[in-house]
Amino acid sequence: EATQMILTHLESYIQEDVKMEMTRMQRSAAHNQTVAMLEIGTNLLSQSAEQTRKLTDVETQVLNQTSRLEIQLLENSLSTHKLEKQILIQTQEISQLNERNSLLEQRFQDMEKLRAQELQILKAEKLQLQELLMRQSGLIEELDKELVAATLNSTLLQRQQSSLMETVHQLLNMISVPPKEEAVKFKDCVFCDMETNKGGWTVLQRRRDGTQDFHRTWKDYKVGFGDPSGEYWLGNEFLHQLTSSNTYTLRVQLKDWDGNEAFSLYEQFSIGSEEQNYRYSRGYTGNAGRTSSFSHSGTEFSTKDRDNDKCSCTCAQMATGGWWFDACGPSNLNGIYYNGKTSTARYNGIKWYYWKGPSLSLKETTMMIRPVDF
Repeated sequence: EATQMILTHLESYIQEDVKMEMTRMQRSAAHNQTVAMLEIGTNLLSQSAEQTRKLTDVETQVLNQTSRLEIQLLENSLSTHKLEKQILIQTQEISQLNERNSLLEQRFQDMEKLRAQELQILKAEKLQLQELLMRQSGLIEELDKELVAATLNSTLLQRQQSSLMETVHQLLNMISVPPKEEAVKFKDCVFCDMETNKGGWTVLQRRRDGTQDFHRTWKDYKVGFGDPSGEYWLGNEFLHQLTSSNTYTLRVQLKDWDGNEAFSLYEQFSIGSEEQNYRYSRGYTGNAGRTSSFSHSGTEFSTKDRDNDKCSCTCAQMATGGWWFDACGPSNLNGIYYNGKTSTARYNGIKWYYWKGPSLSLKETTMMIRPVDF
């Protein structure tokens, strides 16, 4: 029993030693494990700190990049806003252009319709003109026949004119050298107007229908031309001889295409010799303008082949007729005869400036003289 007890105590002692050794060994293993864990933890902490630092750097970079992106997004937003405004404005302009284009298209269509209508009218007028041309062709044939007859009549008129010129020359000879002891007093005139203002007027110029050409030479105006019963010019030489023999009054009778009449009266009227280029002198009264449309006294006569005016041009050529031109002047009763009233300016027509202006051509004119003491 004692042995058993000893063995039991020894067994208990051994068990306790074993437990203590095992506890010591467990504690040593736990310490070693703790140290190892601490090393691992330290390493992990170091790695974690490094990773955290790297992550911080990355985060910083990300934040910077994000800021830049936000700035770019803001700028892009502003640019987009501007572009939207520009697009809106351009859209409005395009809309306006489309409206204008529509209006232009409508106008173009209207013009096309109008042009088509005008073309139809022109075609109709063309047909009318063709018909008129055909009728005129027939009239021309008839006029050719009448022209042949008129030529024969013209020959007769030329013979009558020659006879008239001979009569004029005979009259010139009669009045050129009057006897000194006897004053010659005419009781009758050559081609007379016995109705105007008590009569006694010798008619020296008449225009009424354009049958005579007044754009003539110096010689024609010297000796006279035309038909005394129609349009004619008495002759500058005869006027000189006549006005040198007495004191004369000139009356210029005018009529326009509306039937209005006026006159200009010139006292002390006379015509110089051919050596003086048939210059004239005169006074003035009358109702054909506030002032005289004749050039001033002393103006010389000009024709297309004899230029005596004071212009660098040739007034007789421009005004188309022989007249007393100063620097082309405000009058020309021997210009072209234009039939009918027209709004077209006629500067080479029959004009009397201070009555009807510079471009209105008159219908009728008569120039006539009589002695002051008639």
